[in-house]
Amino acid sequence: MSNEKIAMRVSINTIIWNVILTVFKAFAGILGHSTAMLADAAHSLSDILSTVVVMVGVKLAGKKADHDHKYGHERFECVAAIILSVMLLATGVFIGIAGIEQLTASNTEESFSPGLFALIGAIISIAAKEGMYWYTRAAAKKINSGALMADAWHHRSDALSSVGSFVGILGALLFGLNFLDSIAAIVICLFVAKVAFDIFRDAVGKMTDRACDEETVQKMRDVILAQEKVLGIDLLKTRLFGDRIYAEVEILVDGDSTLKDAHETAHVVHDAIEHEFVKIKHCTVHVNPS
Repeated sequence: MSNEKIAMRVSINTIIWNVILTVFKAFAGILGHSTAMLADAAHSLSDILSTVVVMVGVKLAGKKADHDHKYGHERFECVAAIILSVMLLATGVFIGIAGIEQLTASNTEESFSPGLFALIGAIISIAAKEGMYWYTRAAAKKINSGALMADAWHHRSDALSSVGSFVGILGALLFGLNFLDSIAAIVICLFVAKVAFDIFRDAVGKMTDRACDEETVQKMRDVILAQEKVLGIDLLKTRLFGDRIYAEVEILVDGDSTLKDAHETAHVVHDAIEHEFVKIKHCTVHVNPS
C-alpha cells in the first residue's frame, strides 16, 4: 500500500471516530451539566478540520513532478504540518485561556456542577483519543509523514484536555474542588504549545533545506566507502525535501581510470545509496581523480 493510501485510510478512520466522539461528548456535557465536556466536544470538532488539512496536504504532496514543480510536491505536506501546528497552538491557547478564566472566576456560580455521566464521558474520551494518537502516530512513523504526526499530536492534545475535564469533574464530585480543572488546563496549554512549536520547527527545517542528522550522514559515508574502487569522499551534502532526501556526493577514484570505469563506479555508488536509503529522492555522484 502506498504512503498516500495509508495516510488517507488513517485520516478517514480518525474523522469517523471524531464525529462519533463529538456527538458523544456533546450529549455527555448536556446530560452531565458539564461545560468542560462541552468545550471538549468543540475540541474534537476542530480535530475533524485538522484531519481534512492533513488529507489535502498528503494528496498534494503525492502528486508527480510537473512543469511548474519539476522537483515534485513533497513540501506541500510541510505546509500542512505548519498549518496544523498553528491550529494546535490555537487549541492550547484556547484551553489555557478557559482555564485562567475559570480559575479567576469571582464566585462559584460561574463554575460547573457536573454529574457522573460527564465523568464517564471524560474517561471514554481519554481512552478513545489516546488510542487515535497511537494509531495515527504509528502510521506517521511508518511513512515518515510530518503532517500525519502533527495530526497525531492533535489527537493527544484532545486526550489531554479530556484529562483536565476528568480531573475537574472528579474534584467537583468528590471534594467540590472545581479549580483543579483550571490548573490542569493551564498545564495542558503549556504542553500543547511545546508540541506545536516542535512540529512547526521540524516542518520549517524541511522547507529550508536542512541537512540530515549526523547518524544518517555517517551511514551514507559508510555505504559510499564500502563500494569497490572508491578511494575517498571529497564532498557529501544532504538536504531534506519534505519527507524525502536529496544527496550530492563527490568521490575519489584512481586518476588513471578510464572514463567508462569512473562512470561505472559513480553508478554503483548512486545505486547503493538509493538502495540503502529508501527516503532518497535523488542522488548526484561526481567523480574526482585521486
